[in-house]
Amino acid sequence: MAGLAAAPGANDAQNYRRAPGLFAWLVLAPLLAWLVLFVVAPTVMLVAVSFAERDALGRIVWIFTTENYVRAFDWLWLKVLLVSVWYAFLTTVICMAVGYPVAYTIGRAPPRWRSLLLMLVMVPFWTSFLIRTYAWITILSKEGLVNSMLLNAGFISQPVALLYTPFAIVLGLVYNFLPFMILPIYTSVEKLDNAMIEAAYDLGAGPLRAFSQVIIPLTRPGIAAGAMLVFVPSIAMFAITTLMGGGTNPTIGEVIFKQFTSGRNQPFGAALGTLLLLIFILALWLTRKHREENA
Repeated sequence: MAGLAAAPGANDAQNYRRAPGLFAWLVLAPLLAWLVLFVVAPTVMLVAVSFAERDALGRIVWIFTTENYVRAFDWLWLKVLLVSVWYAFLTTVICMAVGYPVAYTIGRAPPRWRSLLLMLVMVPFWTSFLIRTYAWITILSKEGLVNSMLLNAGFISQPVALLYTPFAIVLGLVYNFLPFMILPIYTSVEKLDNAMIEAAYDLGAGPLRAFSQVIIPLTRPGIAAGAMLVFVPSIAMFAITTLMGGGTNPTIGEVIFKQFTSGRNQPFGAALGTLLLLIFILALWLTRKHREENA
């Protein structure tokens, strides 16, 4: 009788052991649904449209063609892509040069100051990036703060054209993406083992050598993560480049946006978007491979 009574309990235990797998899938179901609806499905639609054509009215005609990709490799559009990559590269380098000292200072600051310093880094996120971009447009205009200060100081005799230039584009990108470089590096700096740094000094390493051979390698994951978070969105960002560049220096994001709107050529815009997506995937793959080689 005791054995018969124990049997149901054993079955309950087996069912309980199987339950976590089911519960895990139930928990993941909303995330999977979100990924399918807003990531996988739009990507599939983008790729499908890139192989289609358009009619005289700009409507999609479902006829398979590779003409859009052939046109995308024309030098006119490759030049725009190279300019976009160059802006993104400059933005990443400047963000790294400015953000690393800031992140290192915050990461090595006393614990009671870290929260305050991090909050100061996050303050710009409390305001829409469009409002911040329009603020920079006001500052850099010919009647803006920068020109007014230079004129009053006697450094210039007439306003300098700062707005609608490559300088303004890079400045806007750096300002908006700098926190994305600081935060990942800060995470790596905060985890630094002081014993490793002290050991480097004990073995005769100077500050520069300890920084280049100990601190930089230990914080490399944060540097790589920050570089990706800045470089990838900087290539496709069109709002900042349009507002602060004035359309005089078009980027690939602007071209894609105009193809889907005023250009009424969705297949060609989709082809450019697909190529841009492939560049992002390649950049992520190279970053992961580099991280694995240095692990």
